[in-house]
Amino acid sequence: MIAAQNLLKLFPRADGGEIRAVDGLTFRVEAGQIYGLLGPNGAGKTTTLRLLSGLIRPTAGRAVLNGFDVATQLEDVKRSIGFLTANTGLYQRLSPRELLGYFAELHGMDRHEARRRVDELVDLVGLHDFVDLRCGGLSTGQRQRTSIARALIADPPILIMDEPTLGLDVLTNRVIVDFIRREGEQGKAVLLSTHRMDEAETLCDRIGLIHHGRLIAEGTLDDLRRQTDRQHLSDIFLRMVELADVEGG
Repeated sequence: MIAAQNLLKLFPRADGGEIRAVDGLTFRVEAGQIYGLLGPNGAGKTTTLRLLSGLIRPTAGRAVLNGFDVATQLEDVKRSIGFLTANTGLYQRLSPRELLGYFAELHGMDRHEARRRVDELVDLVGLHDFVDLRCGGLSTGQRQRTSIARALIADPPILIMDEPTLGLDVLTNRVIVDFIRREGEQGKAVLLSTHRMDEAETLCDRIGLIHHGRLIAEGTLDDLRRQTDRQHLSDIFLRMVELADVEGG
């Protein structure tokens, strides 16, 4: 489970003012649920995910993941999540097999357990064709599959994914989407940010629309359709932005 409560993140501006990158966000992601945080570039999606994963500290508010408070139990939070970005770093001179084995041992697995888990992930994410090649020579899609396997090495109950299909070809995109759906079906709480509205329509159980750091709408796709009298998520988002700007103005 993920619970964000009134999260606020301010960044200083050069003129002495402040940027509200995240402005009072509150939402929940239950076990077995795929929650999509949607919005344009600069809306605050990545900052929100970094706050939840403990990479940066909030100015105010609280985040609880798997029952652990990010502010006071960060190591427990880190053990509970797999965090993936579109540019997750990989050790260029290691192969995916070597990389996964290394991270398995970092998580305290003995060599037998680590080897078993790596073999599982090679099958799960489809690494067979390149598992023994150096990461430095992998394509964007191959690197992203390897990064997903790395995030899953300890089989965490929570997955946080920042633009997981960014820049991928159609075939690799389908592999990643199917994988995310399967992880939700197996009981994980999955939070992903994306600007791909079509992808979110077919994948997400609940959707949060974020604009200028604020959550301007939330619910199932059917909920959002009823609220706006629009069918497609891109049209729903544009309508919600219009309403939010009118209220804010």
